[in-house]
Amino acid sequence: MATPISAAGAYANVARLTSDPGAALSKGAGLGGQNETSFSSVLKDALGAINEIGQKSDAQTRNAVNGKANMVDVVTAVSETEVAIDAVVAVRDKVISAYEEIMRMPI
Repeated sequence: MATPISAAGAYANVARLTSDPGAALSKGAGLGGQNETSFSSVLKDALGAINEIGQKSDAQTRNAVNGKANMVDVVTAVSETEVAIDAVVAVRDKVISAYEEIMRMPI
């Protein structure tokens, strides 16, 4: 089950990667130690967690329709999904912004 704590962990991983770009680049190039974390693996884990949150939200909603779930649980699950999707959209916007900035650089 993905929770706000797992989202905070994903943010911490991204912050760690962006706080020391040299270390992140050396790890991506295979020059780092045994504990290597790439941006793609962090992104893959985050998307997997968001998928899991979405499935939980869907299950809670189906249970509410069938009268088997508490409405508070449904609202909480939907809110967690919304926060996770907002985080993904924010990261996507930052990546697009960085790409556009790189494309504006003179050659």
